[in-house]
Amino acid sequence: MRRYFDELETRDPKARERALFRRLPKFLAEAKETCPAWKQRLRKVDPAKISSRNALAGLPVLRKGELMEAQARKPPLGGFANPAMLEGTRYFMSPGPVWEPQPPGLDPWLGARAFHAAGIGKGDLVHCALSFHLTPGGFILDAGARAAGANVFPAGIGATEQQVEAAAAIRPTAYAGTPDYLKTLLDKAAEMGRDLSSIKKAVVSGGALFPSMRDEYRERGIKVLQCYATADLGVIAYESSHRGKPLPGMLVNEDLIVEIVRPGTDDPVAPGEVGELVVTSFNTAYPLIRFGTGDLSAVLDEPSPCGRTNMRIKGWMGRADQRTKVKGMFVDPKQIDEVVKASKGVARARLVVARKGSSDAMVLQVEPQTGARPDTAAIAKTLTAITKLKGEVMLAETLPNDGKVIDDTRDYSK
Repeated sequence: MRRYFDELETRDPKARERALFRRLPKFLAEAKETCPAWKQRLRKVDPAKISSRNALAGLPVLRKGELMEAQARKPPLGGFANPAMLEGTRYFMSPGPVWEPQPPGLDPWLGARAFHAAGIGKGDLVHCALSFHLTPGGFILDAGARAAGANVFPAGIGATEQQVEAAAAIRPTAYAGTPDYLKTLLDKAAEMGRDLSSIKKAVVSGGALFPSMRDEYRERGIKVLQCYATADLGVIAYESSHRGKPLPGMLVNEDLIVEIVRPGTDDPVAPGEVGELVVTSFNTAYPLIRFGTGDLSAVLDEPSPCGRTNMRIKGWMGRADQRTKVKGMFVDPKQIDEVVKASKGVARARLVVARKGSSDAMVLQVEPQTGARPDTAAIAKTLTAITKLKGEVMLAETLPNDGKVIDDTRDYSK
């Protein structure tokens, strides 16, 4: 396998920057011409003048809440897409709900570089265990692995015993999915007496890869690298390695402009300072211009020892809002509000997200209305129906009046 996916990964950083901002004015002009929402949003903008980071920083940040409101008014995509380029495509629904289209092309979500950096390509068979149902997660990894030259078994999620039987039969060399589900598969295989030692490499996403988890996989003979992806944008950044060891931070994908901005002002921050990650993607079918991910990160202002020259970020460092990812799925405060409104006798609720062993776990703490006795089993069913995730429900006499709807208590340093 060649060392880099292509020559773009080792370009002079200044040459990359010039190339991106030479493309940007034409891209903005096309977005204004083909997408009604962008025509309105950029009505006072002359695309020809947006040819630098300073100029780009003058455009408003598009946040998911605004996108969801636009999609509700004009479903499914709120006028932010070019319909002519989406004929014959797929449409996905992520929690929120947020609708996302599959862009055209072999690698529409830019995942191939992440797999290549993990040493996965021609000759590999990837066991892809991310959901192919409703959301695009499974398709993002599936397309990226195949674009890198690998074959894919689209296992999806659930039915763990069947997945173990399938993997034991076809002997995949690599895994793609959430970090914790790989352990679930390996532990279940040991319980069943099945051999999954063929899996030597993995690309994980959709959850935190805790250091202790990576260490355990290494002890089991599996080299694991992670990528940072969203349903809207695809793979934004990915890990690389040097001399067999994972390197700190993540490399920004090619064909993206990434900014780190100060929450509240949306002004770019200095390298090393933590802020919200904002992305501009050159996706002419579904343009996202200064799209606020809601995730916190910071720039690592030093070159990567692996030889790739693009910007490096520290990876996921938390949320600028309370929207939280659990088992690869986002849970939004609005969804918890829906649970409260749909449940009898509930005054307030708080979702606590924690680690239970190596997996994510949710507990919905419920404060009853005066004199009420809410049905916790019924609330648990409502929670699952709305979030598509299972969680425990516990009654609490009173909840802190601190504005928290979702409390993420996971320790990401261990």
